Amino acid sequence: MSSDNTIKATILVVDDNELNRDMLSRRLEREGYLAILASDGYMALEMLAVNEVDLVLLDIMMPQLDGYQVLERIKADPRLQKIPVIMITAIDEIDSTVKCIELGAEDYLPKPFNPVLLRARIGASLEKKRLHDMEAEYRSKIEQNNMVLSERVREQVMEIASAQLGAIFAMSKLAESRDPETGEHLDRMREYCRVLANQMRGMPKYADTIDHDFVDNIYAASPLHDIGKVGVPDAILCKPGKLTADEWIIMKTHPIVGAETLREVDRQHPGNAFVQTGIEIAEAHHEKWNGSGYPFGLAGEKIPLAARILALGDVYDALTSKRCYKDAFATDEARKIIINDRGVHFDPDVVDAFLATEDEFARIRVEYQDAL
Repeated sequence: MSSDNTIKATILVVDDNELNRDMLSRRLEREGYLAILASDGYMALEMLAVNEVDLVLLDIMMPQLDGYQVLERIKADPRLQKIPVIMITAIDEIDSTVKCIELGAEDYLPKPFNPVLLRARIGASLEKKRLHDMEAEYRSKIEQNNMVLSERVREQVMEIASAQLGAIFAMSKLAESRDPETGEHLDRMREYCRVLANQMRGMPKYADTIDHDFVDNIYAASPLHDIGKVGVPDAILCKPGKLTADEWIIMKTHPIVGAETLREVDRQHPGNAFVQTGIEIAEAHHEKWNGSGYPFGLAGEKIPLAARILALGDVYDALTSKRCYKDAFATDEARKIIINDRGVHFDPDVVDAFLATEDEFARIRVEYQDAL
């Protein structure tokens, strides 16, 4: 609708009779409306495509494309369907009125025109459109405000989450620092986990399991896998030689200690998917596909998926890292060991994902080298 105070609205008059068009045009202009004219249905649709129209006065009985057909096309077009249409006809029959309303017309006027009725019907239809446009504008503003608010909330949540994850990573790093040979292990682990999870995301089997949140959670939670080592005495954790049977029993408690620590967090702050992933990883990353791992001897898919993914990254990192009791294995040798343990230690699907992304593993290995 125009902002010009002398023009209330633009009205398209569609009638194949020139006298009717001229008569309606003069009446509309006397009321302050801007009238544009179309002599047939096709011309009307063309004019609607290039003009901002506030109301259509549409004759029913026209050759080629009658008023019913034009109305149907208007109401089927998302760009035009909100424009009110008043049907005009010389046929004063109830069936015509019903059909027009069913097709979406706002109103119906018989010929010859009653000037008072014409003015009233046009005014009512335009007021209805004005209110609808106002509602749509308000709704659009609300949606825009909601989007801005949602984005601000998302940014604030991300800032808080980033700070929390940073603190958790620092705590994990502190726990890991008790072992002087771990170096950049945590940084490599989360990168390995992200690469494997993203690769497996493309496998049809995991389409409903591995999504963006899963990848984010395993990346963020992977540093927690050995947090239970805080409960292992230094004499055992940092022992340069082989552990005794008794010492090994104590060492194998660290998955349970880590998981129980995180479960306490979950009890105080339930429902956090990141914490849940951390529990799964901490508790089950030493389980093996064939059931020979610890602490519970889980096998196959009873081992949580996140733990199965991390297990391969953890072993690969141990194989390719120098320790006081061994030199670092070459990547070719590490690959052979992992392939040999496919279906034994490792989930076959995780091994397949590793073989498809081995170049990425090598890049991560170089990017996050341990300090000499």
